Amino acid sequence: MASTTPEGLVIRPRHMDFEFPDPLPRHWHSGDAFKSHLFDAMSVLFPDGERFFIDSVRQFRDQIEDPVLKEQIRGFIGQEGHHSREHLEYSNRLRDLGYDIGTIERRAQARIRFTQKKFSARRQLAATAALEHITAIMADGLLKNPEYMAGAHPVMARLWRWHALEETEHKAVAFDVYNQVCGSHRMLRRAMLMGTFFFILDTTRGLAHMLKRDGLLWNWRVWRDGLNWMWGRNGIFRPLVGTYLDFFKKGFHPWQHDNLDLLYKTREEFDVAQASAA
Repeated sequence: MASTTPEGLVIRPRHMDFEFPDPLPRHWHSGDAFKSHLFDAMSVLFPDGERFFIDSVRQFRDQIEDPVLKEQIRGFIGQEGHHSREHLEYSNRLRDLGYDIGTIERRAQARIRFTQKKFSARRQLAATAALEHITAIMADGLLKNPEYMAGAHPVMARLWRWHALEETEHKAVAFDVYNQVCGSHRMLRRAMLMGTFFFILDTTRGLAHMLKRDGLLWNWRVWRDGLNWMWGRNGIFRPLVGTYLDFFKKGFHPWQHDNLDLLYKTREEFDVAQASAA
């Protein structure tokens, strides 16, 4: 298995311009409120989160001498910037449906301001490396299992596949920068524990808010089926536990989870479509 970023990996943003359905179907994922709102709740966190990721990596860009990593940082910043833009538009569609997106955003922004004020630049970079691992393993699951998006609105399914592809491409950039400027594994582990807690907390809060607006918060069948979809025998998150825990092992590198073949296969899907559109 690879223990470093593969040689020759080019990271470049794709200029996507998704035609979001207007109005967005309230339960766009197979008519299921729980599935739709789990993705919705994560999406609302992304614009501010990805700006934080960009800022945390950018603080160290001038300390990096490796020209390959410098170019990958450029690609990382470009990709995260495009993700932020598309997910902001996604948030606007959710706002149009009557969900209180502003409160969710303000909560995330306040936590990011606190982190930037109280924590060192290295701890902020550690948080980015940790959270990028979480998004990378979820992205891998989504790309490996197209059935996870079965029944979803085609534009929304394509948005999430595009995001998953680019999260896979740049999954080690923040990690590689961190290793060059700091390398403390203890700080990384602490950042992962804290990042995991707040990611789960904020996503669950967003999900609960949207279900409440739909009048489904106390519908036990919605929660039973939703939790089974996430954590049951064939749950989408269940296979990720081992790859998540790998992060805590000494000597871990994100490309030890070598999904390069899957990356190239998914690239073709988007790059051919972009060439046709051009």
